[in-house]
Amino acid sequence: MLKAFSGGDVRSAEAPLIDAGHGDALMQKAAHGLFGVVLGLLRDAGRGTYGATVVVLAGSGNNGADALYAGERLLRRGAGATAILTSDRVHAASLDAFVAAGGTMIRLDDADTTDLAAHAAAADVLIDGVLGTGSSGGLWDSARAFVQSFNSVAGPRRTRSTIVVACDLPSGIGVDTGVVDGPVLSADATVTFGAAKPGLLIGDGAVVAGELDVVDIGLDLSAFTPAAHSMLDGDVAALLRLPRPRDHKYSRGVLGVAAGSARYPGAAALAVGAALATGVGMVRYLGPDVVAALVHQRNPEVVASSGSVADARSQAWLVGPGAVDDDDQRQRAVDAIASGLPVVVDAGALAEVPQRVGPQVVLTPHAGELRQLLADRGIDAERSEIEAEPARFALRAAETTGATVLLKGFTTVVAAPSGTLFAQADATPWLATAGSGDTLSGIVGALAATLAEDEGAAGRVGVAQEDLWAAIAAAGALIHGRAGQRAARGGPIVVSELPAEIGAVVGDLLEERRLAAVT
Repeated sequence: MLKAFSGGDVRSAEAPLIDAGHGDALMQKAAHGLFGVVLGLLRDAGRGTYGATVVVLAGSGNNGADALYAGERLLRRGAGATAILTSDRVHAASLDAFVAAGGTMIRLDDADTTDLAAHAAAADVLIDGVLGTGSSGGLWDSARAFVQSFNSVAGPRRTRSTIVVACDLPSGIGVDTGVVDGPVLSADATVTFGAAKPGLLIGDGAVVAGELDVVDIGLDLSAFTPAAHSMLDGDVAALLRLPRPRDHKYSRGVLGVAAGSARYPGAAALAVGAALATGVGMVRYLGPDVVAALVHQRNPEVVASSGSVADARSQAWLVGPGAVDDDDQRQRAVDAIASGLPVVVDAGALAEVPQRVGPQVVLTPHAGELRQLLADRGIDAERSEIEAEPARFALRAAETTGATVLLKGFTTVVAAPSGTLFAQADATPWLATAGSGDTLSGIVGALAATLAEDEGAAGRVGVAQEDLWAAIAAAGALIHGRAGQRAARGGPIVVSELPAEIGAVVGDLLEERRLAAVT
């Protein structure tokens, strides 16, 4: 599991090493890791190091020094490099080493910003070492103007030729929040030191960070509490419950689904299909006959009725997708939430959540739905604010309601009422399409049903029992994102076809678990 620590905690972990005289050794470890990632990116691009052109944007702090020392190593491998100094102050030893290796340097304030930006846009690599974890707010003055000019000349990340590598974090993002304040260099890769920072996992920060590489520089963070977690494939593989020889359909988990309505029948079919593909033992569907007929057309193995929650014995419930203008579905949502069982609450059922519930209730709103959920509890927030700081508002909602809150977005954040936070950036933008959320809720519902009575689940993934539901929701987000990535290989995603990819992702994860057990 990837654990992210606040910028302040990482600096605190560095302090005793710096006080003991190991500051330069930390820089050299960081620079060597940064150098290695740049080498790999150049190799992947088919360019090689010899003859490559490199521009180092160096700020006044240790971040600039790390970037300059990495530039020195690239120079000694045959690259040509220019350092653009964004401050009158600079780490002297790193600059001396850079120049001694054959690098040239220029102060940003002494040159034409547009010309320098054009030079950087023509380079093979641009290393962003302007601001580090000790900074706050966005870029200032000439550095801001340079980034604006570079972005204008080089174009968006997906089409530019220059490889941009951020040193510790893209300059201008909030280290702990991921908030992007003003222009920023969107990185192809971010090389961060000691530990991941939460701003690289959440919000816009995760978008502009690109591929994340964490370099171990020998920090002891055992005394600090992670600010955020991200589930990896191995974690989800360990969490999944494997069928046992004595299992039957009931022991493998029964998910009750009260979704769909005459107005939106397809939502139920999408959620049910995704749940079955995740590996649940049985799905019981409750809802209108017309919706049940559509569900049966796609998945005849589903047990359907128009009865009540009390009459449909299940280990977990999914309520709300597509369930609008239907009093019976509203009542089923109310009853499922009150049952004490794990329940995934989506879309139309979010309005039925009482003021306080337990962490086994997993709410899956998008930003607009979360705005309304908070407003109903006297907390005012604009949708734009929630989208800018998803972790902050998901944690606020979890604290206020007592529920586990999965806030959907390009980066999905999951907040437990304990304060534990997960962030999953596994999705493709192609998943931003109608019905995608229904499939996500079906996946999470299936995982909740299969793990509801699994006493070893929390231990397998290394989380506290109280945070199991947040881990399950984060696992669902990973599976959903991975399935979207597979589906997008062929172009635009058709959500109704996603279950085939969901099953394939689960199969891949189980194979990873099998191989891990063998080794």
